[in-house]
Amino acid sequence: MARIGGRSLWLAWPAGLLCAAAVGGLVVLAMPGVPVAVSFVGETLRAASTVPSDTGEPPPPPASDCRHLYSQPLWSSLVWSPGALLSQRHTAAASTPEAVAAAGATVVVTCHWRGEGDRSLETTVSTVSDQGSAAVQTTLAGQGFACATEADTVHCERDAGGVVEIHDLRADRWVSSTLVDWQPRDYAAIVASHAFFGE
Repeated sequence: MARIGGRSLWLAWPAGLLCAAAVGGLVVLAMPGVPVAVSFVGETLRAASTVPSDTGEPPPPPASDCRHLYSQPLWSSLVWSPGALLSQRHTAAASTPEAVAAAGATVVVTCHWRGEGDRSLETTVSTVSDQGSAAVQTTLAGQGFACATEADTVHCERDAGGVVEIHDLRADRWVSSTLVDWQPRDYAAIVASHAFFGE
């Protein structure tokens, strides 16, 4: 093996041993930190792969205007529908005046979409008392709505010749939707979720 000129074996061996000793000393000094580093990496990976637990903070407020009542994909599909025109107001649901009268509800917002031809969508979000919620359920059942309770939500629905009426009641919220010849996918479920949970 060729030797590099000017290099002395008498100096290279002691320098190599000194470097190896320094690296070994650093490894010994780092050993107490290895369990801490492993624990830190493990906790970071676990936190990234699990659902956060309840922090005790109140949930976000439910949507109280039309823009926040819809998911982004649903909003985009409505805005770009032919002839779409949105009207935001604070009037009670027009589809079920008997239920509105029985509920004594306070309207948060009404979103009315007019589409091409006679197509329309209208959703009203209201606050209602426990007694008012029970009165709404009784009135809707008497008008031929099919009602069912799932978890903490009462869902009532009726389809009459192209006019679909859907009512969802949960806690102090009442979401009433009327779809006339226009039924976007999962419309009622999305607006109810945003009204109840602000999602």
